[in-house]
Amino acid sequence: MAGPAVAEEDGSSNMDSYWSGAPEFPGSEVSEEWVSVDDGVRLRVITWRPTESINRPVVVFVAGWGSVFEGWRPLISKWSAERTIVYIETREKGSSEISKKISKSDFSVEKLSSDLAEVLRFYELDSTDIDWFSSSLGSTILIDAFSHGRLSGRSSILLAPNSEFKFPIWARAMIIMPLPRFMYSMIVRLAVWAVERKVKEEGQRIRYRRALLSQDLQKMHLSARSLIRYSLPEDLEGISFPCAVMTAYSDKLHGMDKAMGIVDRIPDCKFIEVPSNQYAHEADVISDINDFQSLE
Repeated sequence: MAGPAVAEEDGSSNMDSYWSGAPEFPGSEVSEEWVSVDDGVRLRVITWRPTESINRPVVVFVAGWGSVFEGWRPLISKWSAERTIVYIETREKGSSEISKKISKSDFSVEKLSSDLAEVLRFYELDSTDIDWFSSSLGSTILIDAFSHGRLSGRSSILLAPNSEFKFPIWARAMIIMPLPRFMYSMIVRLAVWAVERKVKEEGQRIRYRRALLSQDLQKMHLSARSLIRYSLPEDLEGISFPCAVMTAYSDKLHGMDKAMGIVDRIPDCKFIEVPSNQYAHEADVISDINDFQSLE
């Protein structure tokens, strides 16, 4: 594993190792593939299958905006021995292979949900049989897709979903304007500074710092430009399978009020309070997941 991240002058980093390689864990077998989801776009997908046969539904895992797998290692290292897990890295992340000229329209929520449907098609998975687990932007993508009927599920746990993307005022001008590459390193430093001021949990700060320093910043900039005007549909009544919103009162970055607003709009949605955002990235959260999914 690479050492501490150091952003280069153009905003790139020495953390390519965070975007390749299939982590092996006791009790499971792992594979890594780049799945074609659109013209000129391939996504990294890692799949763990328990070595002992366990008759439980497949988990499809969609992490947050720019999320690096390392932040999820404590959870998946244990969970992978109990469930088949399909971990999808969305196209704004450093692992995606994009061979065409890109614009902000390539990073819309609709495009991201279409990518997920293509991954399911590749693995011949029926979305109605899936237990989804997602975080942040991943949760937003799924709620949008569920509400429009593009995806469904057996169940879905939505960790810290965003109903909209409120970037700081100082960042909005930078996001909206086209930017030369020499400004990327400055943007990264500003973003790390802003997150570290906002976030109180040490584990969450570490994860966000690592993620910000490891990105392909052109993708992230275009993704931010696409998301800046996005908000979830007000009407989520069409979601008709069991969903739960999971969050912590201490998570100041995502906000409890917004999360509770989503709970109120999804029919029969359950609220799962966790002690911290970091807790939801660790193996202890498996008991909360199993309880919701009636697997105990």
